[in-house]
Amino acid sequence: MGGCFSDVSGGKAAVGGIHNLQHQSGPSSNVAVASSSGTAENEAVDFFFRSKGLQPLFTRIELSLSASKLRDRDLMSKSDPMAVVYAQKRNGTLEELGRTEVIMNSLDPMWIQKINVLFHFEIVQPLIFQVYDVDSKYHNLSTKVLKLNEQDFLGEATCVLSQIMTLRNRSMTLKLHGKEGHIGDFGSITVHAEETIDSKIATEIRLRCSNLDNKDLFSKSDPFLRISRVVESGNPVPICKTEVVNNNLDPVWKPLCITLQQYTSKANPLVIECFDFNSSGNHTLIGKLQTSIEGLELLYKEKIGVNLAIPSSRHQDREKILKGKLFVDGFIEKQIYSFLDYISSGFELNFMVAIDFTASNGDPRRPDSLHYIDPSGRLNAYQQAIMDVGEVIQVYDSDKKFPAWGFGGRMYNGPVSHCFNLSGNTEVEGVQGIMAAYQNALHTVSLHGPTLFGHVVNQAAQIAAHSLSQSSSKYFVLLIITDGALTDLQETKDALVRASDLPLSILIVGVGNADFGAMEILDADNGQRLESSTGRIATRDIVQFVPIRDVHRGDISMVQGLLEELPGQFLTYMRSKGVKPLNFDGNQVPIPPDLLFT
Repeated sequence: MGGCFSDVSGGKAAVGGIHNLQHQSGPSSNVAVASSSGTAENEAVDFFFRSKGLQPLFTRIELSLSASKLRDRDLMSKSDPMAVVYAQKRNGTLEELGRTEVIMNSLDPMWIQKINVLFHFEIVQPLIFQVYDVDSKYHNLSTKVLKLNEQDFLGEATCVLSQIMTLRNRSMTLKLHGKEGHIGDFGSITVHAEETIDSKIATEIRLRCSNLDNKDLFSKSDPFLRISRVVESGNPVPICKTEVVNNNLDPVWKPLCITLQQYTSKANPLVIECFDFNSSGNHTLIGKLQTSIEGLELLYKEKIGVNLAIPSSRHQDREKILKGKLFVDGFIEKQIYSFLDYISSGFELNFMVAIDFTASNGDPRRPDSLHYIDPSGRLNAYQQAIMDVGEVIQVYDSDKKFPAWGFGGRMYNGPVSHCFNLSGNTEVEGVQGIMAAYQNALHTVSLHGPTLFGHVVNQAAQIAAHSLSQSSSKYFVLLIITDGALTDLQETKDALVRASDLPLSILIVGVGNADFGAMEILDADNGQRLESSTGRIATRDIVQFVPIRDVHRGDISMVQGLLEELPGQFLTYMRSKGVKPLNFDGNQVPIPPDLLFT
């Protein structure tokens, strides 16, 4: 048999389950599964998406629009309003996202036509809503071909998409104003956002086999299961597979979680194949069977196994029944929660920042220093990172009060400190407060060294741990900006392993041209979780590292590179702790289709 999901590169791990979405660069980074049955790890989702070439993190959003008390521009009747939605790009240009239909004779329209937009967590997305009164002579034309300069302008409003998504009901009412911001009685427009998806239902299944045929000469088989959905043409389409259990003819696999969108209905046929793993990718079929989710549920309830079969060598149209059996040891239906389910129910991301004040940055008074403050207003790399990341995260923080620290500097001729407040207060107001505190600290702190992360990681972890005694709805994001090679690698690894069990993610930006090899180790993008000096393995990956020099080469967007894994890390934590969205009623719109492994 041929390989399954490019097994040569990483096929010994499970693919297609929804359990362990903790480290993904693809669009699947915003889904978690909550269950009362405890948790089980399901690795290799990251490999699955990377092998598919899926990169951008986004969620499909559908905007519903309505307006009230619009201006009446018609003499003999009421206005015939149409809404147009634009996305404002970073360079200020507008991209039209869509238009509603025209509602005849109404100053309080409720448009049916939805506007689709991709919500990118890692980007600030300003939206502009314009309302026009469409002249009656154009009513027979498609709205797509209407020239807006030939219609009467009724008003416009702006907001940021993430502002809508953080609201509990995902609805925002905006006052309309005239062109160039003219204030007056223009009425209002209400925007409601929903994730576009079909189902929140998933099924967790625990499978095992017994008495499998041995396909190896000098050892036992290394079995794994591949599950495929049978489509209308009769062909099987793989939807997931288990991990490989080495050298075992009675394997027990970790739970798989399959969504309704994957199996389409409980009665839809599924093919379950058991293979002996071969590193060449040419896996040997041990046996297979056809069943359904309904059939697997029956096996679970009756506590019986079903025999595997293999095509007969004598009769091509017949199957040989094997002694090996498949058993279902667990079957649980569960609810899937998206990142936006949590955010819109009241969960917050709390931002913290730590800035490198070691001497390797260079004298801040010199233009070649990484800390140089340009009188022209051009931002240095530290300022740019604070602004770019801060303006995204602060939307998800209600009080916008952020701890801001420095490390590696000498305060007021005192000892070198590896975690000190940038201002006299423990917290500063907003991103601009961080910027001001950083600039002021450059006048009062002497650059020193060495570069140690352990202290600031422990400080952030302490804050995250303390928050758990008061609320489970806060998740913390620490941004560390540094120019140097790390000198306390093991101490930092120890701190990160301890912190991996807390509601905390750590973003590291490398500025300058130092050797950042240690940062790559902390990032753990190779799939190897960090290990502490005592042998403890990190509960999950909580670090993302991006060097500015890669950004300057145009290889990546710094903000996307830093933040693309954050929703997945957030959800992995919430799932592992069994934390559900606040006041979740089960009727909110479910996860984006890009998260499903069809």
